[in-house]
Amino acid sequence: GLIAMASSLDVIGPFANTVEDAEIVFQAISGKDPMDSTSINLFNSQNTEYRIQNTKFGLPKEYFVVGLDLEIKEKIEEVINKIKNNKVSVQDVSLPTTPYAFPCYYIIMPAEVSSNLARYDGIRYSPNSKFQIPDSKFNLRDLYFQTRGEGFGKEVRRRIVLGTYVLSKGYYDAYYKKAQKVRRLIVNEFKRIFEEVDFLITPTTPTPPFKIGEKTSDPLSMYLSDIFTVSSNIAGVPAINLPIGFTKSGLPVGLQIIGPYGSDQQLLQISKLITQILG
Repeated sequence: GLIAMASSLDVIGPFANTVEDAEIVFQAISGKDPMDSTSINLFNSQNTEYRIQNTKFGLPKEYFVVGLDLEIKEKIEEVINKIKNNKVSVQDVSLPTTPYAFPCYYIIMPAEVSSNLARYDGIRYSPNSKFQIPDSKFNLRDLYFQTRGEGFGKEVRRRIVLGTYVLSKGYYDAYYKKAQKVRRLIVNEFKRIFEEVDFLITPTTPTPPFKIGEKTSDPLSMYLSDIFTVSSNIAGVPAINLPIGFTKSGLPVGLQIIGPYGSDQQLLQISKLITQILG
């Protein structure tokens, strides 16, 4: 089943072979669901014809920093040069709060995970448990530990523990409350930047893909792969990843396009046009 681990951050993101296929899935899942309090109804499909000409793209300098793989940077520069030939403008912009999005995300996300998953205690919701607790030795604490230990993997338990910590007495104000204030600053900064440009172009990841299981023993290193994508979750703005080629060793490279709040349909349209330009 699907569990909402972090309600204010998680969103269904379709995987597809083409932007057109992603759009089909998007149209099926978008809109307000009366049974889902986390769904919203702000999308409109009036923009059926979107022209790339005169579109303003921004390149946030904070995303093109030391540590970005040179091959990824080169591939993105190739894309920018190609779309520049289509009467679009590309300008450097700045999002100074970008370095704070990552720590902000990794405080809010586990806090919401901890809160949301608290109800899975083995009584109200329970897996098909393999363990048995004799009636004479029934212990509620043991039931909680065994149910949650059996039902949650290491990564989920890690997030629950971290979230419980940042929500605990004495740390709530220092961590969670402060992260929410930073989140508001990030939201406002995205609003400001989208008064200057229509869309942002950024790398999707700082490095090419790593092997399955390669970083499971080093969670922090694995989390750092999210450094360019967490800002859109924090700000609540739509973003899409487009494949733009491969490294010399054959690993795929992705480019991220971020749009203003509620511009999902326009983001899909511009992505289709860019894909056509890239051939």
